Amino acid sequence: MVRTRFAPSPTGYMHIGNLRTALYEYLIAKGNNGQFILRIEDTDQARYVEDAVELIYKTLEITGLKHDEGPDIGGEYGPYVQSERKGIYLDYALELVKAKKAYYCFCTVERLEELHKNSDLGIAKYDRHCMHLSEKEIEENLKNGVPYVIRQAIPEGKSTFNDVVYGEITIDNSELDDQVLIKSDGLPTYNFANVIDDHLMKITHVVRGSEYISSTPKYNLLYEAFGWEIPTYVHLPLIVKKDGSKISKRKGDASFEDLLKMGFLPEAVMNYIALLGWSPGTNQEIFSLKELEEQFDVKGLSKSPSAFDEDKLKWLNSEYIKKLDFDKFYEMVEPFLKAGVKSSGIDFKELAKMAQSRIDTINSAPELFDFIDTLPEYSTELFIHKKMKTDEAVSLSSLIKVLELFEKMDGQWTNDYIYESLIALVNELGLKNGQILWPVRTALSGKPSSPCGASELAELLGREKSIERIQYAIELLQNKLN
Repeated sequence: MVRTRFAPSPTGYMHIGNLRTALYEYLIAKGNNGQFILRIEDTDQARYVEDAVELIYKTLEITGLKHDEGPDIGGEYGPYVQSERKGIYLDYALELVKAKKAYYCFCTVERLEELHKNSDLGIAKYDRHCMHLSEKEIEENLKNGVPYVIRQAIPEGKSTFNDVVYGEITIDNSELDDQVLIKSDGLPTYNFANVIDDHLMKITHVVRGSEYISSTPKYNLLYEAFGWEIPTYVHLPLIVKKDGSKISKRKGDASFEDLLKMGFLPEAVMNYIALLGWSPGTNQEIFSLKELEEQFDVKGLSKSPSAFDEDKLKWLNSEYIKKLDFDKFYEMVEPFLKAGVKSSGIDFKELAKMAQSRIDTINSAPELFDFIDTLPEYSTELFIHKKMKTDEAVSLSSLIKVLELFEKMDGQWTNDYIYESLIALVNELGLKNGQILWPVRTALSGKPSSPCGASELAELLGREKSIERIQYAIELLQNKLN
């Protein structure tokens, strides 16, 4: 059976690359009727971030990536947690020490820092100082309680392995460091616990970023030292910015949680990251999670880095927004609209109906209606529109007539009635529709585009505010043309 695992470290936010890894692991498992496991790798206590585990749970719940196995907690599966399994790792390390595949290292922090300091490149491999200690020296140190770590003994030669994406890869073992397996606090390092747990949990496919390719031989040497079967490796291309640089939270790049706060829907984000490094082989761009489960194939994975394009994500998000049930959409967008538009008497459901087909993020909806509270400063050039056959002079003439019309309309003030009245004025003056409607739309919104037409804007703003804005536009045009 195919078994994959998502094994995040609770050291901060959920990076987009981490989430894509989780998605691909989930899809590889589900596409092969396999199982998807969640394992929290929290052995790095120095970098542990409070609430990071809860953020991992929340993210997977929101995205629908439900894991299949783990400790029973209240009738549901919890994740495996490495710190709760810490008693098992030392025995495996001692087994390697006995087999001469690992060794005790008693070097002090000061010595290691000096080794690092004296390195030409500033990156020091351990010099194997403790590898050649006699049995007597080791026993004496252990008896006296001298702090130690256990290091992997990297053999000479070359290591070759096959990767689903990158094919056969060979790395000279001289490039590998004698990595620490057990730290001085008795906890395993990420790399060591990773191998032990993958074996014990019968993980068949290890999916991770391509930055781990160079250290994969370390893992394989551990598998070989124990006589265990090596899993299938699927290394994923990097996700980069448009300029080719790596995505980094420190540089202000968004995490999954950030994207949700920015108004992106989780389904759209998951759809988008599925396509960062994978091609379905068709022109289809919009996928539900179920469709991804059915169509995902590792053969479609790319070796090349994938550029994170926020504009493309916004387009995809807008498509998802359009398909939302209106009541659900309104529930999501209402708080943003009410926070952004303060004018009284506004029908926010009507605003939401206008917004649903026009916005690309949920919280950008108020930007469509920022003209309602305050008319923005605008240039008379907005009145020039070749297609509408209108310019500043035509607009001035039309708005003077519209002002007279609006001032006489003391009864109904509805979209239908306003529109019918404006069209009647068009016919009376022998003009084109656009020669009246475009100037009115511009005068009422003060923007090059608006979420609705002239009559809808007038109804939205109300009679008094509409008349004020028409008067202002007339004055603006008169000043420009005189």
